[in-house]
Amino acid sequence: MKRPHLAMLLLICLYLVTSVIAVWRTLATQSLDLFTIGVIPVVIGLLLRAEWAGLLLKIYIAIQTIAFSALGMTAVIAYQITPEEVKVVFKGQQISIPLIVVVVSLLLLFQWWVALSKSTKAYLSRAEQAGPPVAKP
Repeated sequence: MKRPHLAMLLLICLYLVTSVIAVWRTLATQSLDLFTIGVIPVVIGLLLRAEWAGLLLKIYIAIQTIAFSALGMTAVIAYQITPEEVKVVFKGQQISIPLIVVVVSLLLLFQWWVALSKSTKAYLSRAEQAGPPVAKP
């Protein structure tokens, strides 16, 4: 079985960590969050090299892109109304909004790059898994 390329390996690792956090959060809060728990079928598909994994990966990244775009538009509108109240605080530390924008943009760009790359398509291709074609008599 062919190993995934480095970018795909990094994406799978990122999704595995996200899956563990999603399950932990679901158990801790006793509430199901489909935005984060939705990564589990993607990870399973990528690890199994399933035919549907590429499509599911693109759908999952599209959902992330739409969600972060909506969150960004909401923040811009809120900033227009009350700029002093638009801030992100995590465990008592205020996080810079431009830093969040850069990190989220880089994560989304990386995911799209991996999902749309030819090496990902080759990795998920069933033809490579089957081996060389056998000549029929």
